[in-house]
Amino acid sequence: MDITIALERYERHVPFFTGEVTAPTGINLKPLEIGETRMRRDGYDRHHRMLRDLEFDVCEMSLGSYVLGLSRDPDFGMVGVPVFPRRYFSMSQIYVNSAAGIESPADLVGRNVGITAFQVTLSVLAKGDLKRDYGVAWQDVNWHCMRPEQLPIEFPDGVSVQRVPEGGDIGEMLVRGDIDALICPQRPERTNQALAEAGDKIRRLFPDPSAEDERYYRKYGYFPLMHLLAIRSDVAARVPELAPALIPLWEESKRIAYDYYEDPAYPLLAWGWNSFQEQRDRLAPDVWPSGLAANRENLQMFLDACDDQGLMERPLTVDDLFVESVRDS
Repeated sequence: MDITIALERYERHVPFFTGEVTAPTGINLKPLEIGETRMRRDGYDRHHRMLRDLEFDVCEMSLGSYVLGLSRDPDFGMVGVPVFPRRYFSMSQIYVNSAAGIESPADLVGRNVGITAFQVTLSVLAKGDLKRDYGVAWQDVNWHCMRPEQLPIEFPDGVSVQRVPEGGDIGEMLVRGDIDALICPQRPERTNQALAEAGDKIRRLFPDPSAEDERYYRKYGYFPLMHLLAIRSDVAARVPELAPALIPLWEESKRIAYDYYEDPAYPLLAWGWNSFQEQRDRLAPDVWPSGLAANRENLQMFLDACDDQGLMERPLTVDDLFVESVRDS
């Protein structure tokens, strides 16, 4: 049976595209290279196409939008698999206007902060991290969203959330001082150009972002989740062996990708191999575990943040996010 799987072309997914990993007999995986905000070989707008049309059999999906959709409708058309292809630390993704007088997270109170969208997973994580670790209530920040929400939402009373003006660019707004800070890891080309040309007008909130990431990892023991794999519900029911098979398949693809880095010449980055070794020393040999047991605490903290931010319309447990056949993984 042919099964389409829509993925970003991260190095950990390259083995899917090269055929170095193969599914069990009877399942013919057809990997599609589909970006989210950037065009790839087979297109872009991956999340919206899955949320709107259930276009793919398996899809790398935003955890934030998945939780919101599932909380609205338990039969909204997808079931999850505890494979997490994208992760970020939030605090190292915060940039500030150097003239704004922001020296610590506490200085974000009452400020104008740009984000991709309110329900985007990194935005949810950052709002939760600011509140839990730094005492900065997300309700006390004025949020400026770069794009529409994937799923429509109503914001709680008293919360300041607005769209960036038509034709505006959030990076240019930061440089001009129209906003004071920006939390956005994957930025449009225009935004990246504005930040690159800004020089010392823009800086990171944390002078040593890697140290802040390491502190977070030491405290909580995980690299925060951004995306999961989602299967169309009808496909998961028709091919029950698919969901359990995806976990070892992704783990094998990751293992092959790790092997790439054993060659110091593999990355384009001049110090890429050194950074790879440093990450292993400072964090762990593998910060990308699959399976529910290894990610339960990570997931629970994210659900708590979603609930606090009004992004869950009914209570969900960690187990509710995943098809039953993988809950003991």
